[in-house]
Amino acid sequence: MLPRDLEQLAARLQAGDLSLEEFLRQVGGTAIADTGDAQVDLDRHRRCGFPEVIFAEGKTVAAMEKIFEALLSHGADVLATRLSAEQAAELLIKFPGGKYNAVGRTFRISKDIVHEGHEEHEEKKEGGRGKVTIVTAGTSDLPVAEEARETALWTGAEVKLIQDVGVAGPHRLTANLPALQEADAVVVVAGMEGALPSVVGGYVACPVIAVPTSIGYGASFGGIAALLGMLNSCAANVTVVNIDAGFKGGYVAGLIAKNIARARNRRTKLEQE
Repeated sequence: MLPRDLEQLAARLQAGDLSLEEFLRQVGGTAIADTGDAQVDLDRHRRCGFPEVIFAEGKTVAAMEKIFEALLSHGADVLATRLSAEQAAELLIKFPGGKYNAVGRTFRISKDIVHEGHEEHEEKKEGGRGKVTIVTAGTSDLPVAEEARETALWTGAEVKLIQDVGVAGPHRLTANLPALQEADAVVVVAGMEGALPSVVGGYVACPVIAVPTSIGYGASFGGIAALLGMLNSCAANVTVVNIDAGFKGGYVAGLIAKNIARARNRRTKLEQE
């Protein structure tokens, strides 16, 4: 539960507009919005750090509209993944402030647009945020990388994207080392043999989230070769998510960056006191 929601509940309890039983039920984390098509978990932000995310494949536009409205009314930013262009076109009519990324197939809505009416500022203030750098081995990996980028932005991280720096041209990676070494977490998206995360891992002192993609010729087996190569990485700071799972890579990186930023901000505050 967000702080402002708790304050509103406490005010209603004090005013006698809310029973103690109902107050305890809502504070206790049983908040669920039944939209008819879905049971939307409104308490996930409190438990897990971020709100529930919508996987769009197989869902009707009408069902997603109800889920979006439930999340927005609860003060949560919306993120939906794997949207088709047709789904997005219909949703933009209902939510004109939404942002559809046609390459990454994601749809984001900032609660600030709905509740305050001003433009989305690619995640609030510049200072105090965690930093995520996303790297692709090739331009063919960009759809998965864009899904990761949009997800990391949704988490509130400051995000940089570096494209097309695969191991066939290693000088391209070393030319971008500053952006890698200042990150709190790095997401590496690669297909083919999946070698790039190991190389990146040897240059940075932060977690590297490897995302194998299904890009490659026959013996890549739809991303299995890259997945196995990443799982067998000799770089100790490399961890791996599923094939084409840009969302998972961006989410984990955003969570790491959020926690590091929180610790960094606390340390700065203590030093200033």
